[in-house]
Amino acid sequence: MAEYILVAVAWPYASAKIHTGNVTGSHLPGDICARYHRLKGDHVLMVSGSDSHGTPITVVADKEGRHPREVFEHFHHGFLELFQRLGISYDLFTHTDTENHHRVAQDFFLALLNKGYLYTQVQKQMYSETQQRFLPDRYVEGTCPVCGYEAARGDQCDRCNTLLDPKDLINPRSKIDGSTPVLRETEHFYLDLPKLARVGLIEWLQTGKEHWRPNVINFARQYVGEGLQGRPITRDLDWGIPVPVPGWEGKCLYVWFEAVIGYFSASIEWAHNHNQPEAWKDWWYNPAARTLYFIGKDNIPFHAVIWPAELLGVGRLYDDDPTRKLNLPYDVPANEFMNLEGQKISGSRNWAVWMDEALDRYDPDPLRYYLTAAMPETRDTDWMWEEFVRRNNDELVATWGNLVHRALTFACRHFEGRVPVPGTLEDVDIGLLNQIEAGFETIGNLIAGCKFRAALSEVMALAREANRYLETKSPWFQIKEDHQAAATSIYVALRAIDSLKILFAPFLPFTSERLHRYLGYEGTLFGRSYTTTFEEPGGRVHEALCYDDSTAKGEWQASYLPPAQPLQWPEPLFTKLDESVIEEEQARLGLPSRR
Repeated sequence: MAEYILVAVAWPYASAKIHTGNVTGSHLPGDICARYHRLKGDHVLMVSGSDSHGTPITVVADKEGRHPREVFEHFHHGFLELFQRLGISYDLFTHTDTENHHRVAQDFFLALLNKGYLYTQVQKQMYSETQQRFLPDRYVEGTCPVCGYEAARGDQCDRCNTLLDPKDLINPRSKIDGSTPVLRETEHFYLDLPKLARVGLIEWLQTGKEHWRPNVINFARQYVGEGLQGRPITRDLDWGIPVPVPGWEGKCLYVWFEAVIGYFSASIEWAHNHNQPEAWKDWWYNPAARTLYFIGKDNIPFHAVIWPAELLGVGRLYDDDPTRKLNLPYDVPANEFMNLEGQKISGSRNWAVWMDEALDRYDPDPLRYYLTAAMPETRDTDWMWEEFVRRNNDELVATWGNLVHRALTFACRHFEGRVPVPGTLEDVDIGLLNQIEAGFETIGNLIAGCKFRAALSEVMALAREANRYLETKSPWFQIKEDHQAAATSIYVALRAIDSLKILFAPFLPFTSERLHRYLGYEGTLFGRSYTTTFEEPGGRVHEALCYDDSTAKGEWQASYLPPAQPLQWPEPLFTKLDESVIEEEQARLGLPSRR
């Protein structure tokens, strides 16, 4: 029976380009998950968007003398192009400065306020006397009081992931001019996390989380166990979503509070765009639906604790049935960090592999393959250019690509460009096909459990088995003495390849689609991604990435390739990379030559 699967991917700040760590941390695992469930026949909704109100955007805008909207729209457009090129198949990739998101976020705020989960409190906040303004958290840096990291942000330490308040920092300084800020009083709304913990959050975290990654659930339980504190959800800033309460002009909703609401608002926007305004409820109010949140480990507290607290507090929204409540996360498969050549990625030092530049030099599937093989699911990993070249050449080219090319060109050359008609299958033939068919359940379960590295490894292992089969059968020798035996061997190899095409498809969608055509099929395995613009009721226009699956014909099942089906003469799926690529890429990073 088809399931409803919501794939919710972390919203990137629209203030910098996207690098390998961003992609392997959330966008790529979310896409692999979505593509698998689409092949399986499930009802998938994959949403995300640009975080338009984060203070990193206003920092850039202040530095460059531009309006924040100009900054975020520039990077947002780049994200849309990048995700299309990389094959990240969002049903909707929008942003948080839409009229829809403003309305939904304000309705969340008012629902929590009316139910008694918000309160006001005067707090002391960092104030810049040189600029005559309150400083948002990310405008303040200093030493982390927990681990001693000297470049901790005012809201969170990137080294130990502790959530912070700017006044907790040791030796705080303004990120704008380096001056020392002072504390001044200001009034804000707070989310009453202790109260929400008592009305279901603690119980929810303690039950039914056996499938969660240990690093995620252990962090969340410890975070709550140490005692939750009320957290401000408004700030003194003129860029963002206005607080919907009279007398609070000049203050906006805090980005950490409203950005996570984007998963909900984007679902509503998607439904509206498809002229099915109630369709989003199939994922948010259907108790059988599964909602998965793909994030980096620095976002664990917001998605495993604070967002569930917000959902518990709201209970239901835009629905008249008092018995229904918004679905809490089914899973939060947060990834650790990907580093680069042994050092932490740093945009400010240009120590990163920027994905748009990588796609200028390499095809998308080899990048996706290596990013999956090195995905930091349970520990930090490294992007190593030497390893990228090795895996491309040894695994994609020599193993999978070579298998495909040998079998297809042999069939085209010796069997009139058609799938050979086999004779009686022997035990060795049936054994290979059965082994690959069994892989659909094993690999499917691994993907469904968000174990993408293990799943990809299993698929490549099956490709090696198919290679061994072809070497053992050696149809290039068989055909000289027994044409029918060669026909059977190539038929079995092509059936194995056809099945492997589906198993590889969530990871390697571009080459799998090409192989689908080479094998003589019409239609596509997946739908198509496209960018479009939407005009909002207030007249503003915004750009978004969408997905249309009306042409998709792929299925998550073993192949029963029709004998005599016409084939296309294949081109190689992958390109072998010269060893010089390693030094060229390392030189771009400023690393010394190995010679």
